[in-house]
Amino acid sequence: MSTQLPSLRTSLPGPIASAIIARDQAVISPSYTRDYPLVAARGEGATITDVDGNRFLDMNAGIAVAATGHCHPRVVEAIRGQAETLIHMSGTDFYYENMVALAEKLAALAPGGGPRRVFFGNSGAEAIEAAMKLAKYHTGGDKFIAFFNSFHGRTQGALSLTSSKAVQRRGFGPLMPGVTHIPYANCLDCAYGKQRETCGVECVRVIEDRLIQTILPADEVAAIVVEPVQGEGGYVIPPKKFFDALTAVARAHGMLLIADEVQSGMGRTGRMFASEHFGFEPDILAIAKGIASGLPLGAIVARAEVMNWPPGAHASTFGGNPVAIQSALTTIALLEESLLANATEVGRHMLDRMSGWPARFASVRDVRGLGLMIGVELTTAEQRNRLVQEMFRRGVLILGCGARTIRLCPPLVLTAEQADFAIDAMAELLA
Repeated sequence: MSTQLPSLRTSLPGPIASAIIARDQAVISPSYTRDYPLVAARGEGATITDVDGNRFLDMNAGIAVAATGHCHPRVVEAIRGQAETLIHMSGTDFYYENMVALAEKLAALAPGGGPRRVFFGNSGAEAIEAAMKLAKYHTGGDKFIAFFNSFHGRTQGALSLTSSKAVQRRGFGPLMPGVTHIPYANCLDCAYGKQRETCGVECVRVIEDRLIQTILPADEVAAIVVEPVQGEGGYVIPPKKFFDALTAVARAHGMLLIADEVQSGMGRTGRMFASEHFGFEPDILAIAKGIASGLPLGAIVARAEVMNWPPGAHASTFGGNPVAIQSALTTIALLEESLLANATEVGRHMLDRMSGWPARFASVRDVRGLGLMIGVELTTAEQRNRLVQEMFRRGVLILGCGARTIRLCPPLVLTAEQADFAIDAMAELLA
């Protein structure tokens, strides 16, 4: 059997994995969500081998993080080389060249033209926190508009924007005041009963027709925070008109636009940023997850005139760590050389094969995606959860998102052979 495909040697979990899970349960926070008993030992490309020697096909990429695949040789070489030279010096207090190089690269890649400035943190939640602080500082406003079913992180400020699941917010109030949620353009379940072509516009119209007129003075709104493709909310892809309408409202009322590209960015959709598919040009772009192929790094990229805060206004001791920075530079090079094209090609292949599933399988409601960010929406959560478990038993790692959707976000090195294996396994179970 190909070493790029699953190979199961023991029952799941195996004996070594079972022992580690027992130890884990005694000392690790119960707040962690573990859908199945995978105990990873090593990764290579799009595969993960557990501690008992079972090899799995990873259709998660460590939750959309391992963009270049697990332990890509060039990424490993870049990390090793940098670790031998400089591991830490704190870029908020001192200077080092590779931080400047990555900032220059991200500024050039960000959607829209004009000068950009970059702030580095350690995670997606930190990027969102920085974006919120910057928006408040620049505009003088203290309120935000976000969307139902969104996920922006679990720190207190980011959690105030998050509205994906009640369990994520329960017990942590009061959260940051001044956040108003409105419907996202989920055309499959349009809250307004409109046709697919207009539902996104109807969602945005709420801002001017209702919010500004009643409870949300426009001059107090710092920013509208939006995921170009909703991640945890169900891999929902809105129409372009949604972003055109958002931009028009924001520009008319002096609100900033923050694009949360933590899950959808860094090549996941076949372009460097999902915003590019819609011609969307945010004022502030939040990045993390896939940026450094597994090392902790987050960033916001903002228009230079927006990032006008003074020294000391915001900082991060570890953000922009030299090792993570070098990994990110290598990641971007690999994306530009071949992985953006591969994500587009293999993603199209997968969608072509799965597009007929709603007509073929009674349990499939919708299949949608951009690049290798693909959602398969089932009719019930129970069906989705069972499919996740059964795929694990067949050596394929998938996860859910939204109320009843399977998310497929594999490493961008995924081959057509690996994609076909996962598709065939899912189709057999759905049948």
